[in-house]
Amino acid sequence: MNNIRFIFAMLGLIVTAIWFSTFVVTEKQVAIKFKLGEIVESNYPPGLYWQIPFINNVIKFDSRILTLDTPSERFLTSEKKNVIVNSFVKWRISDPKTFYTSTQGDERRAIARMASIINDELKGQIGGKSMKEVISGERASIMQVVTDNAGVKIRALGIELIDVRVKKVELPDNVSNDVYRRMSTERQTVAKAFRSRGEEQAKQIRANADRQREEILAEAYRKSEQTRGEGDAISAKTYADSFNQDREFYSFYRSMNAYQNSFGNNQDLIVLSPDSDFFKYFKHSTPQ
Repeated sequence: MNNIRFIFAMLGLIVTAIWFSTFVVTEKQVAIKFKLGEIVESNYPPGLYWQIPFINNVIKFDSRILTLDTPSERFLTSEKKNVIVNSFVKWRISDPKTFYTSTQGDERRAIARMASIINDELKGQIGGKSMKEVISGERASIMQVVTDNAGVKIRALGIELIDVRVKKVELPDNVSNDVYRRMSTERQTVAKAFRSRGEEQAKQIRANADRQREEILAEAYRKSEQTRGEGDAISAKTYADSFNQDREFYSFYRSMNAYQNSFGNNQDLIVLSPDSDFFKYFKHSTPQ
């Protein structure tokens, strides 16, 4: 029984010794091994490693790409106007040994120094640009320059700066109101110019339509008069041909039409001499 307890005790000691004599580095970590407070190794790929208990100790850091949301900062543009910039930073620990020696392994200290460097770069870049360039035109190029310049300085902290991006650029309330009024005035000027050009084009279109209308009416009147003249000529020729065939009948026919048109209304009154040619066929008519 005592032998069994001894065996289990020895196994426990062996497991404990192995536990304190090994450490694991995952693919998400970087590690530094110390020997009595002095760094002896820092470039560990993922795997299982040995250490001497109580002589060696290991500190691990996150090796993944991390995000730093910087607080909104106020910067001056080249026109000495304030803009409020809110940005974020993508970074990761690239050299754990340098990171530890420069920041004592304190991530908060590293973040504070990194934010200070980036803010200084933003201040320099934005200070050389106009408000329009900062807000729209040159934002991408500004961020690229800030990333490149700040990345060189931050590398001394054992940190790789992946990217710096602006989330939002705002204007102070007083500047926003001025910009809004100026934009409103500009839009009104543009709208007025568009309305003026529209009215001018409308007048031209109406004048052109009126001219075309007059031309169409004139051409239609010309054609109608031409057609009427041709019809009158044909009518006159027809009457002339009929008259030449039987002049007496033609005269009688015309007189009958005249009587019908003249005496068609009971209230018609005509004052003529009885000897008038108008009554020629009354005089020579024979009663039935």
